[in-house]
Amino acid sequence: MDEKDDFDLQEFLPYLLNQAAEEASLAFQQVYKRRYGMLRTDWRVLFHLGIYGELTAGEIGARARIHKTKVSRAVARLEAWRFLTRATDAADRRRETLRLTAQGEAAYRDLRAVARDYDARLVAEFAPEEAALLRRMLRRLARSGGVGDDA
Repeated sequence: MDEKDDFDLQEFLPYLLNQAAEEASLAFQQVYKRRYGMLRTDWRVLFHLGIYGELTAGEIGARARIHKTKVSRAVARLEAWRFLTRATDAADRRRETLRLTAQGEAAYRDLRAVARDYDARLVAEFAPEEAALLRRMLRRLARSGGVGDDA
């Protein structure tokens, strides 16, 4: 390769977003892993049930943008820890609704308090208007779904 490659990976937005996400979530990850032995998908499923109440695995997957196989594994782990229960829908036996148990709700409240504190410490790095702008831009990127396959 004779000519100099001028592509700056450190400035490539998807790379920067990934680096920021990894770094920003590291300390929170250590808390849910240490306290509960959870994986990332586990806490995300727990939080969806804590926030929205009774949901199906499919609804959680769609809301959280998590593949159904990963949701299914997380549900199995959370059920084994007695953090959630499943109920088969009488009208549609293929449909199961998930709900947190008292133990699951306690874990959710515990981690929610940690998450709120952690979020406040993260945004303390920015002026309030910068933090608000960052959240707006990230929400816009998350809604956009990328730039398409032909990019």
